[in-house]
Amino acid sequence: MSSKKKIVVLSGAGVSAESGINTFRDADGLWEGHSVTEVASPEGWEANPALVLDFYNQRRRQLFEVEPNDAHKLLAKLQEAYEVVVVTQNVDDLHERAGSHHIIHLHGELLKSKSSGFPVAVYPCTEDISLGDTCEYGSQLRPFIVWFGESVPLLEDAAMEVASADIIIVIGTSMQVYPAASLVEFAQSNVEVFYIDPKPSVNHSLSMMNDLTVIKETATKGMKELYDKLI
Repeated sequence: MSSKKKIVVLSGAGVSAESGINTFRDADGLWEGHSVTEVASPEGWEANPALVLDFYNQRRRQLFEVEPNDAHKLLAKLQEAYEVVVVTQNVDDLHERAGSHHIIHLHGELLKSKSSGFPVAVYPCTEDISLGDTCEYGSQLRPFIVWFGESVPLLEDAAMEVASADIIIVIGTSMQVYPAASLVEFAQSNVEVFYIDPKPSVNHSLSMMNDLTVIKETATKGMKELYDKLI
């Protein structure tokens, strides 16, 4: 057993935004000009798979043009003093590239594809996926992304990590998207919670925490402040 205290990080799009990755959903509810239903639902995939593939191909290409920022790097650096588990809603690989070792991707990963007919068939993916690209069973490949209306397979794993945390860091997420937003409800009552957000809106789950510290900063600035406090 590790004698280190355990930090569980709940991270969202705001962490990657400072690396230049657009937060998917703009204020008007559109993702890069598309409705959520068009590009992030099983119905959208059935209606226009070419559009969906193109949307995620563009997101995947962008990964090769961006780098982890100081928030990613400082979260990884915390591993020197703590056991750190990152539970992220992000589908990019910036936490990995910054050096974090234990990452749970709730909403899938851009750098993987999966079979549309045999969901357990998952593959590394660094290139575009095209119509006609199939798995070994002959089914079309699709992005390895959890779309709206699909179950979140790693939610239970994430909840177990949160339940054993000594410290929780909520960063770059408004904690409005369920089921990810409900994860803090699995925390112990005495856990320390740090919420970093430039425009914090404390949801019901966060408001129930006994020891909540709100840091009203961007991910990078807030993480520098918190890192100095924790180390």
